[in-house]
Amino acid sequence: MFRYFLKRLAYVAPVALGVSFFCFLLVHIAPGDPLTSVLPPDASAAQQEEMRKIYGFDKPLPVQFLLWLWKALQGDLGVSIATGRPVALEVGKAVGNTLIIALLAMVIGFVLGCLFGFISGYFKGSWLDRLSSGIAMLGVSVPHYWLGMVMVVVFSVQLGWLPPGGAGPDGSGAWKWNWEHVRYMILPALTMSVVPMGIIARTVRALVADIMAQDFVTALRAKGLLDRGVLTHVIRNAAPTALAVMGLQLGYLLGGSILIETVFSWPGTGFLLGNAIFQRDLPLLQGAILVLAMFFVGLNVLVDIVQGLIDPRVRRQ
Repeated sequence: MFRYFLKRLAYVAPVALGVSFFCFLLVHIAPGDPLTSVLPPDASAAQQEEMRKIYGFDKPLPVQFLLWLWKALQGDLGVSIATGRPVALEVGKAVGNTLIIALLAMVIGFVLGCLFGFISGYFKGSWLDRLSSGIAMLGVSVPHYWLGMVMVVVFSVQLGWLPPGGAGPDGSGAWKWNWEHVRYMILPALTMSVVPMGIIARTVRALVADIMAQDFVTALRAKGLLDRGVLTHVIRNAAPTALAVMGLQLGYLLGGSILIETVFSWPGTGFLLGNAIFQRDLPLLQGAILVLAMFFVGLNVLVDIVQGLIDPRVRRQ
């Protein structure tokens, strides 16, 4: 197991370096000048050149990348062009807010997805299978931003049960673990959980249906094993793939929640990336993408290690 652990960690360095390079390159080849948001329209050529020197845009791209990477390894992601605050502080606060609703959404999506998937696969062809598969298909098909707006109309405007947006009653975005703040995360977390729930349910259904048709399940039943024992073996065989899908979906929730966070005005990474794109805030955009990408890489490694602990076949591959 320790050898498998070292092997998975060895894959992280080249992947992280490649992700960092493409993260730096993609934002640089985008059209537009990032300094237009801080320079006045009538700025002289000397002022433009001075600002380029301050932000390091006067150097060649390879030099910019090496300097940026060296500072990033030390925890310095630069200074936001739009706000003038350190990017690390801006991204850290936003990532914390996104993790709050992403983890809750992932727990809801994983539990419901596994439940519907196991029911569909175990009772394949029954009315329970059709009902669970229909719910999973609906979760994958419905646009989550549209669902978020519908939930705001129903639960906030018409019923008045939950707040329509924001991260707290004071509007500061500072999170506190009390009911007044928890109420603000229910609607965005439920909306975010719909897509991973549908994907996990469809994946688990296919896994369970395939496992139930294998010979070892027939042999277990022939030996007189009860349904509870058979289900335990099925769950152990389906768990590694289900965990891998869960890890990928959590990574997508961290980086792909821009529409949901915009609908609910949740001050997370999606909301931050949207503002950085519109303001052409290059340091903030680079820092946010890099942190999210590293989270995604770290989640993949963690899922691989957990898979190895659960299923010895993974370690032997």
